[in-house]
Amino acid sequence: MSKIRNAFFALIVLLNVNAFSQSSAKTAENGLVWYTNLQEVHELSTKSNKPIFAFFTGSDWCGWCKKLQNNVFVKPEFIDWASKNVILLELDFPRAKPLAPELSKQNAELAQALAVRGYPTVWLLYTEKVESTNAINLNTLGSLGYPQGAIAGKEEVKFLSDAAQIMANKKK
Repeated sequence: MSKIRNAFFALIVLLNVNAFSQSSAKTAENGLVWYTNLQEVHELSTKSNKPIFAFFTGSDWCGWCKKLQNNVFVKPEFIDWASKNVILLELDFPRAKPLAPELSKQNAELAQALAVRGYPTVWLLYTEKVESTNAINLNTLGSLGYPQGAIAGKEEVKFLSDAAQIMANKKK
């Protein structure tokens, strides 16, 4: 997978701020809060100055996505890191369960803007809203996938090391 660092991508289609009138937050069993609405995470990221952790997944069919969740996202080290450092955004592409049309459209537009070609893909990024058009610019820091070459049972160590390297390039 090609990595694009510190590039600006303009989300071509304007976001409808009213598309999601309610919070998109889902609290996982491990206490992490995952959002599904880019507009909402944009606001949280801007207020907290934390980057967005955009997780592209096929929740009901992607085996590597499930492995990433089971081998990394549930580990205490990841939970602690994520709680302190990022705003979590889940961008799902399920096959068996329907998504709301506006959510499906948003996810597809983000996947296209970030040239996502496989799952799981995680992008660390910041957003900037262009007030005159309501468009969102994506300022990418870097991308991750399943931690290849990790010690079995310690996948979170490799994943967090890779994420730390990306975060070291943090430029807002």
